[in-house]
Amino acid sequence: MAIVCKSPAEIEKMRRAGHIVRQVLDELAEQVAPGITTMDLERTAERRIKESGAKPAFKGYYDYPCVLCTSINQEIVHGIPSEKRKLKEGDIVSIDCGVVLDGYYGDSAITVPVGDGQPEQTKKLLQVTRDSLYRGIQAARIGNSVGDVGAAVQEFVEAAGFSVVREFVGHGIGTKLHEDPQVPNFGTRGHGTKLRQGMVIAIEPMVNVGKPGARLLPDKWTAVTEDGSLSAHFEHCVAVLEDGPVILTQ
Repeated sequence: MAIVCKSPAEIEKMRRAGHIVRQVLDELAEQVAPGITTMDLERTAERRIKESGAKPAFKGYYDYPCVLCTSINQEIVHGIPSEKRKLKEGDIVSIDCGVVLDGYYGDSAITVPVGDGQPEQTKKLLQVTRDSLYRGIQAARIGNSVGDVGAAVQEFVEAAGFSVVREFVGHGIGTKLHEDPQVPNFGTRGHGTKLRQGMVIAIEPMVNVGKPGARLLPDKWTAVTEDGSLSAHFEHCVAVLEDGPVILTQ
């Protein structure tokens, strides 16, 4: 496993890429409303990424057709934007976006409520998933391991009565979208790859209301919960530095 530790100059480039991703996601979060389609979000993202001078990270990656992944309700990740997918009051939609700028990648995801009609359990799911991301980030310190990051996420999620998806995990990131090491959202403290100065990892909890199982739809991209329960997804790119973890997709 070849883990690439980044120099301060490389991390600065990744921060610029991450900043573009954050601007795009902030705009899309404002756009989310009942009646719009996931293709409407896709068009906004494509335009904004182009205007920023970056390139989309996902489009064409293993032949993926779009710049965003938009996953609604029981869809966990990799939902493909479509004119046919209209957002409804009470839905939740996960929006995952990545860009490459000057050869370096940024990648982040948010899950956004559509309208105000979500039941309390759905609001709790979003809050717990977002908070679990920050638990994982806090554990991303020099000398800790990826197991510490995963355990921090898993313990928090399971204490809240939800489950962590096993089939999809976080990852290293840099001049490639996916680099070593893998960063699961579950694990044992002290186990796995040790975190070193200059490593950059994408931490991305995917949390289900029901059981952790996932299955793939016939489109070969969209992953859904096996039991049909709701799922949420949040992601940040994080640099492991001497003073502690630094979020590059703020």
